[in-house]
Amino acid sequence: MQITTKGPSQKQAIIPLNPEQIQIIMKDANSHVGLINVQLCNIKSSTRAECFRPNSNNISITTSVVPSESNFITIFKYFKSIDGANIDTNSTPRAPQSKSYLKITGIPFVKPDGLLLDSLSMVNYLSNISLFDDISFASKPRVIKASPKSDMAIVWINIWDSQNGTKAKMLINHSFNCGRYITTIRGTNMNPSVPQCHNCWK
Repeated sequence: MQITTKGPSQKQAIIPLNPEQIQIIMKDANSHVGLINVQLCNIKSSTRAECFRPNSNNISITTSVVPSESNFITIFKYFKSIDGANIDTNSTPRAPQSKSYLKITGIPFVKPDGLLLDSLSMVNYLSNISLFDDISFASKPRVIKASPKSDMAIVWINIWDSQNGTKAKMLINHSFNCGRYITTIRGTNMNPSVPQCHNCWK
């Protein structure tokens, strides 16, 4: 069972920027690539920047290998030094993300107030569960009745994850209480839709 999409290449650093910042930086992209590589050489890193790719809300820096945390720090320091770009902490470089697909079983379809369980109430409920403290949803949860005659639901959730599914692995087979019910998180097959990265797509 494949619960995590492969996602985009990890050989890149994504810098969230506004259109004005992107325009300023891309005017001299070749020079910036060379100067970033000087900085990477200075920290004795084997990683090299290859090119800049502008997107609607970021610049993606293609790299020779998967960047390390120290590479991200070096790249961010360089971007902060670019005159007129006004880079702040919101533009901290980050790696692409993949999606992991999970389902929650054993949860009642009818809430204590008599209303049916829906996506919004599920998001609100999960936000108070410690298991989900560091989890970002890739889409709204989908609530489906387990069977026509059942009073239980299955909740399908898609989360942003690393390519090796680290966050999904921390959730799978864990349980939490929903009132008097004990629910369980399971892995499930990925959706047939094309995956999109939380860090490189808006």
